[in-house]
Amino acid sequence: MSNKTPMTVAGAAELQKELDHLTRVMRPKIIAAISEARAHGDLKENAEYHAAKEQQSFVETRIQELEGKLSHAQIIDISKMPKTGRVIFGVTVRLLNMDTDESIAYHIVGEDEANIKVGKISVNSPLARALIGKEEGDTVEVNTPSGVLRYEVDEVLY
Repeated sequence: MSNKTPMTVAGAAELQKELDHLTRVMRPKIIAAISEARAHGDLKENAEYHAAKEQQSFVETRIQELEGKLSHAQIIDISKMPKTGRVIFGVTVRLLNMDTDESIAYHIVGEDEANIKVGKISVNSPLARALIGKEEGDTVEVNTPSGVLRYEVDEVLY
């Protein structure tokens, strides 16, 4: 079994953008701040120095985290997949709540990209797991803390 984590092209681009910003902008800025703070003398009581070192630690940890995520990512370009009408990783699926007749859309993405506020759900979420493999017109039931939700797959967008 592969230890690669699925990620959309857009998700990988976002992580790469953040990594580039941290390495090209933040890292040099912090190094300059540490250097300037050192020039002020006694480091034991130098708040600017300690703040810059703390920020450096945070940025370096985040850089390592992003590099790790990108190196372990299996980047999936949904635009190159055959449009079969079947729910797969990377699609946006429009659902109809069978109890309330409300329509909702979710983009099925990798764990690191998920953000329910913007309609992106992790491929590992209970809803996404229930949807994978379904086709337009199929119904799914999902157990949630508030009870069973029933959805009809209204549309699969690639």
